[in-house]
Amino acid sequence: MPKNEKADKSQKSAAKNKQTKRGVKQPQKTAKPPKSKTAKSEKSKTAKSNPKNAQQAEKRRTNQKRTNKKSFGSTNSRRKQSKKMPAKSVKIGFLGGLNEIGKNITVYEFENDIVIVDCGLAFPEADMLGVDLVIPDFTYLEENREKIKGIVITHGHEDHIGALAYLLQKINIPVYGTRLTMGLVEGKLEEHKLLDGAKLNVIKPGDTIKLGKFDIEAIHVNHSIPDSLAFAIKCEAGIIVQMGDFKIDSTPIDGGMIDINRFAELGGEGVLCMLSDSTNAERKGYTESERAVGASLRTLFEQAGKRRIIIATFASNVHRVQQIIDQAESLGRKVALSGRSLENVVEIGSRLGYLNVKEGELVSIDMINKYPDDKMVIITTGSQGEPMSALSRMAFSGHRKVSIGPNDCIIISANPIPGNEKTVGNVINELMKLGADVIYEKSYGVHVSGHACQEELKLMMGIIKPKFFIPVHGEQKHLRKHAQLAMNMGIPKSNIFIPDNGVCLELSENGIKQLENIPAGQVFVDGSGVGDVGNVVLRDRKRLAEDGLIIVVATMDSYSGEIMAGPDIMTRGFVYVRESEELIDEAREIARYAIENCIYNNIRDWSTIKSKVRDEVSHLMYEKTKRSPMILSIIMEV
Repeated sequence: MPKNEKADKSQKSAAKNKQTKRGVKQPQKTAKPPKSKTAKSEKSKTAKSNPKNAQQAEKRRTNQKRTNKKSFGSTNSRRKQSKKMPAKSVKIGFLGGLNEIGKNITVYEFENDIVIVDCGLAFPEADMLGVDLVIPDFTYLEENREKIKGIVITHGHEDHIGALAYLLQKINIPVYGTRLTMGLVEGKLEEHKLLDGAKLNVIKPGDTIKLGKFDIEAIHVNHSIPDSLAFAIKCEAGIIVQMGDFKIDSTPIDGGMIDINRFAELGGEGVLCMLSDSTNAERKGYTESERAVGASLRTLFEQAGKRRIIIATFASNVHRVQQIIDQAESLGRKVALSGRSLENVVEIGSRLGYLNVKEGELVSIDMINKYPDDKMVIITTGSQGEPMSALSRMAFSGHRKVSIGPNDCIIISANPIPGNEKTVGNVINELMKLGADVIYEKSYGVHVSGHACQEELKLMMGIIKPKFFIPVHGEQKHLRKHAQLAMNMGIPKSNIFIPDNGVCLELSENGIKQLENIPAGQVFVDGSGVGDVGNVVLRDRKRLAEDGLIIVVATMDSYSGEIMAGPDIMTRGFVYVRESEELIDEAREIARYAIENCIYNNIRDWSTIKSKVRDEVSHLMYEKTKRSPMILSIIMEV
């Protein structure tokens, strides 16, 4: 018997025995026609002549064996072949902080639990006339208030805590942050009369808090305010690292360097996603240490000689304030504070031990004239040229306590935030007109950023090694540059997402997916009103500011429709009436014609009459002046 036939018989026998053991009923044998040697030899020849066909035949035989094995397997064996469970996912919603500077707030949602990170405000742009503050739209949070387990705060800057009081007015939820951050939050809640009912919780770096199905780990980072944190947000879907505002400062003022070791450990555990600060993504290299500013201040203070020193900085930059006080004290100068926010921060920082000020070093702003110029340093707010800030009032001679003169040396220890360059420039120009020596250039080294530059951003990406990357905290140009850095670090483009406010993402080990957008807009705060000023009001304010207002007043008989008095024309912000009497008279005649024409055509609807008057006067004014003032027509009936 040939070898091939022996092998075939032995395989069939083994298969038969195996099936018998399993209890599978054997099919009845049927006689098979003998294979002719010719057919067998033909098959062999075909396989040799065409290797591809041979491979395909072998593949078919293998698949057939697998199919047979499956079909003859028992029910129990099929049950063991369990399907792979789908990966759990976490949602991230962005209510602010993207394509803008400020208004930072991020929402994390896993199953039925929500955790919020930060709740900041933004300052109004130039075209937001009369608006004091801009806060996020909390509609989504109000609709899901039952799911919210708490809010964690990265640090105490306005763009991260400024809107917290407005949120707590609507939803009273637990708040977690470090000691200084909570101290600053307390001050804000006290202003809004919310402190008594607030649920404030102090945490420290290294703590892990459980909020529903989330475990939130606080990690120390360096920034321009002490007690800053990043968060490792853990749930069954994975670990998400939100960096907050950070930089790598190897010689910080408070002695605590960023906890790089912990970030490296998280990278080893496996990080699903990283959200990172994009503010300085366009700047190459590394951010200088805050300690470098102290040496520059020392040099400038010594060069000031007999002149009075006025230095403007961010109120919340506690480390900068400490260095200014230290330099002033070493040179025998007293320090006065100008600006309510600065006074609040210094009071809170001193009380909590973040500022070390010797007794008698600080003097009231009311006492500055009792000290010689060479014995006085004034720390003030207004480094961003804010119209109502202390420095702006000094520049425009509107400050009640400080008058600027040639014997003043003014140091602006801050860089303009994008968009503030013009206002800062105006303040500098006005200060110089008053004869003061103003130091504001970067070359003097009087300011360092609190945000990481490109090399620091890349270093943290390399340490954390996230699967997905989301750049946050910046304008579009910052976000895109940061995304490019991530691609340079080897993160695939498909794993990088540049979101916008209102975007909701779903993340899992299987991928990143964009869901339906959530409500995320701007809510304007004007005085004590929150949200009562919208786009329509702003449009009217802008029109009033650009072209002014014309008011047309007439009194009519309610029965006959006869004009009893007027029409009278009043203007505000349009033309000077005494120099435009001819135009005003013409407008009066046009208004009279419009009213009489309505009465002639038996139109007695007051709304229609007012509309006709408005249209006719508006047409005349544009024809004569090429301006479109707001026309307000008032018809009184007697």
